[in-house]
Amino acid sequence: MPYSVMDKTTKAKLSLITKKAAENRALKFTSLIHLLNDEEYLYQCFCELERGKAAGVDTRTKESYTEAEIRQAIAEVVQRLKTRKYRPQPVRRVFIPKSNGKLRPLGIPTVMDKVIQLAAAKILEPIFEPIFLNSSYGYRPNRNAHEALKAVNDMLMGQKVNWVIDADIKAFFDNVNHEWMMGCLRPRISDPNFLTLIKRMLKAGVVTKGVHTDSEQGTPQGGIISPILANIYLHYILDLWFEKKIKPMLKGYVGMVRYADDFVVGCQYPEEAQRVVQSIKERFAKFNLTLAEDKTRVIEFGRFARERRAKRGKGKPETFTFLGFTHYCSRTRKGTFVVRHKTSKQKYQSSIQRLKEWMRSMKNMRPLPELWNTLSLKLKGHYQYYGVSGNLRRLRSFECETELAAFKWLNRRSQKRSWNWEQFRRYLERYPLPQPKIAYALCPSW
Repeated sequence: MPYSVMDKTTKAKLSLITKKAAENRALKFTSLIHLLNDEEYLYQCFCELERGKAAGVDTRTKESYTEAEIRQAIAEVVQRLKTRKYRPQPVRRVFIPKSNGKLRPLGIPTVMDKVIQLAAAKILEPIFEPIFLNSSYGYRPNRNAHEALKAVNDMLMGQKVNWVIDADIKAFFDNVNHEWMMGCLRPRISDPNFLTLIKRMLKAGVVTKGVHTDSEQGTPQGGIISPILANIYLHYILDLWFEKKIKPMLKGYVGMVRYADDFVVGCQYPEEAQRVVQSIKERFAKFNLTLAEDKTRVIEFGRFARERRAKRGKGKPETFTFLGFTHYCSRTRKGTFVVRHKTSKQKYQSSIQRLKEWMRSMKNMRPLPELWNTLSLKLKGHYQYYGVSGNLRRLRSFECETELAAFKWLNRRSQKRSWNWEQFRRYLERYPLPQPKIAYALCPSW
């Protein structure tokens, strides 16, 4: 079936779903499973999968499939979907180190399960996107971390915020309750077959070092469908509840910005900030979630924090970290209050460490021009994310650390010393690395 025909089937139906979902936020969708029976739609989802990813329990990667093999595999999956016999395979669990020394579990589905997850996620997104609140920014179309940072900046500088709750949900993806998750889907979906498919994905199980474990709760962090399911779950459990229950019961200002399972709450009064934290704990307890005690704090923050703390004989206002940036109170040259942002110490050090480890592992693996080009791309990626207004000093420091690391490891490509510092500087002049620059200005919108 050519793509032109596919465009008139599955894509057209998804466009219609998007339109209906936006027009009627109370509408329930009764027939969705048939959208997954389109082989060309699933093939397009296969083509959209990222290359170079690790294999699942079947040891197959995207690159390992020939055109004929993937066509045959998709045809077989469609047949199993039609007969309601499709069962996702367990995800392969691996652990990757975090910047704090701990390990983060990741679930790696098989390629075919990734295809079905992506196809299902494309259906869920237009159905639930219209009802998501503006306070949510993670894993949503046309929204990103920079916009979440800007929303936090606008809240801190434009509202009566004197206290900040810096919150983090403890092991959120591991503790999602499956029954509550299905309950969050039912307000908009009443197709029993589609709901059964989602439940089977959640119950697929995990294989860790060859040992199979049933999935009684949680959604694998790393699964393609996990982000949209997480947003649906937190929309009902946190976002909507916060908007409808918390805000009306408080006298002062209160606002929230959430990115995935990390969120920041700004409050006007200290007693109300403590009340919000307690209310969130009680709310989460009903849904098998808890706040990470070591990452959740109530701090004094805002345009009057410095003066108030000085009167009490305390030092500078505390800072908080959100999305890899440390946010702190400062002043402009004219003495006006401003919130500034810099790369957090933890993220800065981990970025330097990863860069050094990469250069050490690659120093003899690639020709110098290819290695230099990849290094430039890595720097551009770092500047693109961390290049927000006020963070230029940290970017320049990162540039210097990168040059020092490059000088060190390029000199170890052979037993004989390759360059002295003057030769290296001349090479930098001829083949300069990208220069630090501000890519995103966090200017208040008021």
